[in-house]
Amino acid sequence: MSDNRNTILAVILSGLVLIAWQYFYNMPQMEKQREAQRQAELLKPTQQAQPTPGAAPATSSATPAPASVAPAAEAAVASRESVLESGPRIKIETPRVTGSIALKGARIDDLSLVQYRETVDPKSPAIVLLSPSGTADPYYAEFLWLTQSGATIKTPNADTTWEQEGSNSLTPSTPVVLKYDNGQGLIFRRTLSVDDRYLFTVKDEVNNLGSAPVTLYPFALISRGGKPPVSGYAILHEGPVGYLGEQGLQELSYKNLDDSKVATGGNARGAIFQKVTDGWLGITDKYWATALLPDTNATLDTARFTTGDKRYQADYMLGAQTIPIGGTGVANARLFAGAKEAAVVGLNFPLVGFGGYNQQLGLNHFDLLIDWGHFYFITKPMFLALDFFYHLVGNFGIAILLVTVIVKLLFFPLANKSYASMAKMKSVQPQLQALKERYPDDRVKQQQEMMEIYKKEKINPIAGCLPVALQIPVFFSLYKVLFITIEMRHAPFFGWIKDLSAQDPTNLFTLFGLLHYDPTQIPFFGHYLWLGIWPLIMGVTMWVQMKLNPAPPDPTQKLIFDWMPLIFTFMLAGFPAGLVIYWAWNNTLSVTQQSYIMRLNGVKVELFDNLKATFARKAA
Repeated sequence: MSDNRNTILAVILSGLVLIAWQYFYNMPQMEKQREAQRQAELLKPTQQAQPTPGAAPATSSATPAPASVAPAAEAAVASRESVLESGPRIKIETPRVTGSIALKGARIDDLSLVQYRETVDPKSPAIVLLSPSGTADPYYAEFLWLTQSGATIKTPNADTTWEQEGSNSLTPSTPVVLKYDNGQGLIFRRTLSVDDRYLFTVKDEVNNLGSAPVTLYPFALISRGGKPPVSGYAILHEGPVGYLGEQGLQELSYKNLDDSKVATGGNARGAIFQKVTDGWLGITDKYWATALLPDTNATLDTARFTTGDKRYQADYMLGAQTIPIGGTGVANARLFAGAKEAAVVGLNFPLVGFGGYNQQLGLNHFDLLIDWGHFYFITKPMFLALDFFYHLVGNFGIAILLVTVIVKLLFFPLANKSYASMAKMKSVQPQLQALKERYPDDRVKQQQEMMEIYKKEKINPIAGCLPVALQIPVFFSLYKVLFITIEMRHAPFFGWIKDLSAQDPTNLFTLFGLLHYDPTQIPFFGHYLWLGIWPLIMGVTMWVQMKLNPAPPDPTQKLIFDWMPLIFTFMLAGFPAGLVIYWAWNNTLSVTQQSYIMRLNGVKVELFDNLKATFARKAA
């Protein structure tokens, strides 16, 4: 009965692991390949139209709808370089970003993250975050003044050419001032500032030198052309995101917007939120993001996520400003555009954490720009621990090893009880075998006598599951941290591991580089043919751990335990190398700990005897 129960339990646990692997790894990989094929079929993404001042009313005839913005007629897609050279631009130069702002349109539409590269090669191209209209992947931020419906006031748009006051570049110490005269008595002045990280500050002023008051609505947007490729993993959100005051966190996928039914003006649709206070919104990728950060005390008349004309947009509109004759209207806006570094974005956690923009600007849960997930109470501490040891030793791989030791120490009392119970169970194996011989045909009697022995010796028959159960939340939190945090991206260990967040680059099926072909391209089962050195080490340590105990007497149970290390080896081969290193190190520590506990309980450690017996059977 006990053997059957253990067998069933082992089958269920193995099945759950296989299902989880299929759901979190295999299915997203296939979806990612399908998405890449779909993207390849999009030859010419359509560019987007500029919001026309005086769009159809949203809430009343006096309030403009924040129309979806895209340039009216788009020419054929050109190279990024040719578009950037097509007109005068103001350089952006900071320690972390470089780029430019076009005087035509005054969009922030050219930005590269110089501290991050496309590959682990430091000479590879820098990550390009923003690109201007006319390119294959337009992605930009824009700040506008909208007018009342029916008004004939001319306001700046994508075709407006601004004048720069001065000739300096935009740097952390030198802001840029732009000016535009609409010829109707309105003088628009824009002051752009940038810090030494990823925050742009935009101050818009309108001087009314005309003969009548004017009513304008500050409007800001982030627009992204085409459907960007996403990782496709269920544990990571990519797409429109925001924290909209009392309405809380909003995470919409691109598919959510594609399937949305709420009309937002023209042929656009999406999600509309009204009267939002203390909110922010934007678009996030796995490691990078853009976000509009209005003043925390400002009330947004509307905050929207929209799609239309093969593009996606996040925008907000503030309340009306009526500017009297001789008066000045002012609108302040901020834009985050950069890498989602925890120390920069912010990380809220009791007693410890990073302030970042979240604290410095008094933002509302801006740390959720990083997808810590529903189990943030274990993923955040895991990151904080790894980050602490990284700054102590300078290597995230060693930090993983040290955190594993700390976790082992924390769970040492519980694991000791489990291993002690397992040791006692091993010591009573002769008694259990005698029961089977005494009552060969009476399974009920066997079970009764077995439970009496367990009770007398204070043995928990399912204690062996506890070490595995304790490992699950640690495994998940480490996987999440390795997967979502940019700090782990391209973080090296030693030797051939140049990126702990990527799978082990070596492969047994190419004889570790001697054969120059890609076995993963083989149809049907090719994605299984990637098995690196660290997964092999992990598999060996797991096999050794299994051999620490004698083989189960039940043949089915023995078969499962014999194959489990091999199954896990292939399963973990595609996981981040840091996770595989953790598992191998954890197995090694578990073998050491269990051997020590067995000796304390007077039970012989038969590891080498079991290993010899295994090879002896093979030799026979």
